[in-house]
Amino acid sequence: MAHIIDGKTSAASVTDTVAEAAAVLQREAGMQPGLAVVIVGNNPASHSYVNAKSRMAKQCGFNSMQYSLPEETTQDELEQLVAKLNADPAVHGILVQLPLPKHLNSEPVIQSILPQKDVDGLNVVNAGKVASGDLASGLVSCTPAGAMVLLRNLHGPDLSGLNAVVIGRSNLFGKPMALLLLAANATVTMAHSRTRDLAGVCRQADILVAAVGMPFMVKADWVKPGATVVDVGINRIEAPEKGEGKFRIVGDVAFDECAEVAGAITPVPGGVGPMTIAMLMANTVVAAYRSVGRPIPRF
Repeated sequence: MAHIIDGKTSAASVTDTVAEAAAVLQREAGMQPGLAVVIVGNNPASHSYVNAKSRMAKQCGFNSMQYSLPEETTQDELEQLVAKLNADPAVHGILVQLPLPKHLNSEPVIQSILPQKDVDGLNVVNAGKVASGDLASGLVSCTPAGAMVLLRNLHGPDLSGLNAVVIGRSNLFGKPMALLLLAANATVTMAHSRTRDLAGVCRQADILVAAVGMPFMVKADWVKPGATVVDVGINRIEAPEKGEGKFRIVGDVAFDECAEVAGAITPVPGGVGPMTIAMLMANTVVAAYRSVGRPIPRF
């Protein structure tokens, strides 16, 4: 059986460091890191995510600000709120929960967030810094940053000599994940739905990262024996065993069968997911430290 990578334990280690850094900033500079989370509409999953982020921010000692806007909020109203938060020196991190209601265009909203407050790491300035290899001055997208922490804990900071395959080419995860692996000296292949012989490509991977949004797509015969498998998928599937209309969360990897082949594997839930929120907290405290020119804590 593969080693099960415990994302909850790693996330707790990061948030402990964040809370300590926040306490130091409060004690020595009289500043409390401020995280503003904006949610529009009534999507239950989005509200669940936002509540979890707000709770964690409070646990880390942040000033946690949550803005819950009605479904009928206009584009202009949302962008005005972001502009107000950009101008507020007490706000160090701004997160607009996605997806937005269909009548709203998320891209101009995300790009209007100041890069130094873009704790989701989605502004083109931050994305460009990752692409250029400048990981020290920007803010890195939380999910790939969290996945890299798990990989560093397992393999160390230098992935020289390892072949990595990322399935999925999204701006949100696939592209920045591939760039972070490349920065750590892995040899990286980015695969996707149009890749010829996808299973064969995956079998060459020492590190296989799946982020496609298809339940159980990665099978055991896709996995190189002893490989590290990172499952970023979050898929809701029906769970009649739990009762009528019930669902459960599964990943993109057929966990049970792949765990018999892999050397290490992340579960879903409990793998990469907790790291996403932990790295959001880390980005917020980094942004707060930068705002007063203090040396950045290491996570």
